[in-house]
Amino acid sequence: MNNTIVRVATEDDIEDILRIYNQGIEDREATLETDTKDIPYMKKWFQDHQGRFSVLVAMLNHQIIGWSSLNPYSHRCAYDGVADLSIYIDRDYRGKGMGSSLLRALEIKAQENGFRKIVLFTFSFNQLGQGLYKKMGYREVGVFEKQGIMDDQYIDVMIMEKLLLDVQR
Repeated sequence: MNNTIVRVATEDDIEDILRIYNQGIEDREATLETDTKDIPYMKKWFQDHQGRFSVLVAMLNHQIIGWSSLNPYSHRCAYDGVADLSIYIDRDYRGKGMGSSLLRALEIKAQENGFRKIVLFTFSFNQLGQGLYKKMGYREVGVFEKQGIMDDQYIDVMIMEKLLLDVQR
């Protein structure tokens, strides 16, 4: 089922990006955010993700089914070559191989944009996400215990990383 097309996101994609992001917030599997977002929030977010901090969308049958972004890891110049990533897949397509195409394209975009490494933060219980990241060559660095609170529960957050020196174009 992988006839996925991945392309750079445009402003016309903001509603679909928002829909999928809000699914991630509602499902409590991918972000510590607890309040769903609106169009003004997403438009501002999108404007902040131009240039090096790209946003990609994955399409299947002319429908956006996922998105990913490169995010600032740190504003310190020593970390200029390191990006944080976000990836969200429509809940109807999770676990069906869509994330691999999106993540592979994001890694290539990261190299084109001058990044040497990607880091990510995932919930310790998010086995689906971790499976994708491990399959794509990310390694576990460690776990921040009780890093955040969601629904009155402490949440552990796993850190993973990948050096982009060996990413195939």
